[in-house]
Amino acid sequence: MIIVSDGARWSAGAVARTLGISPTTLRTWDRRYGLGPRTREEGKHRRYDDVDVAALRRMLELTGQGISPAAAATMARGGAGPVPTVHDFIRASTQLDAPRLGRLTTELVGALGVVDAWESVLMPFLVELGERATEEGGGIGVEHVASSAVVSVLHRVGDPLEGGRLPALLAAVPEELHTLPLDALSAALAERGCASRNLGARVPPSALMGALDVLAPQCVLLWAHDPVLARLAPVAKVAARTPVLLGGPGWHRVPLPFGAQRVHSLREAVDVVLTHSGRSS
Repeated sequence: MIIVSDGARWSAGAVARTLGISPTTLRTWDRRYGLGPRTREEGKHRRYDDVDVAALRRMLELTGQGISPAAAATMARGGAGPVPTVHDFIRASTQLDAPRLGRLTTELVGALGVVDAWESVLMPFLVELGERATEEGGGIGVEHVASSAVVSVLHRVGDPLEGGRLPALLAAVPEELHTLPLDALSAALAERGCASRNLGARVPPSALMGALDVLAPQCVLLWAHDPVLARLAPVAKVAARTPVLLGGPGWHRVPLPFGAQRVHSLREAVDVVLTHSGRSS
């Protein structure tokens, strides 16, 4: 049985049992994110009140939706209101409501940051949109409107000064048209004050090598959705000159030369680029 003291003051053990989390997790959330008891009585153990417990419940709900603990903690403490969901984006896209899609994306990125917005809502939304288009047909216009709205917001995140050698050069492999993940990476890096240059879709090998000559980036990320197209990229030539990161499903089972590294998520790509550029992740 869970015992709650007078005045709705909860012990740490009671809170942990009620929420179904370990006392270690409770202590971590308190130390790392400030989600602990707001008051302490001198000479006594810290006690949680109902407001503290409600914030912890909200933290559990948000992390259960795939939102990172840091972003979830900010929201649970009242730093942000309810964020748009995949359902909100689907409804706006089916109505071809580009202005609303833009507003939703702006709210989402503002609340969670680019990486969490992308991984918890935007990417699942775009995947579901693609699946619906395949199953139902005639969804190209919907996808185009949705992608354009998301990209327009990502492009507004910022344009940090390079301050010396360019940290990252981003490009899609030859004939590859899927470039929204590159826009997300560029925005996520900008959010961290890290400059990049995005060459966009269908970058021929000669253009890529020419950009490498001019910009001399600290690393290059090549995006490929299709494994057939991935094999057209001059990965070995680029890797001989600078570290190469390979993003997207197109690199699955493609042999990687020395100096090339696969990245499996936007978060990982940001961390690796920051490391190569000498910035703390």
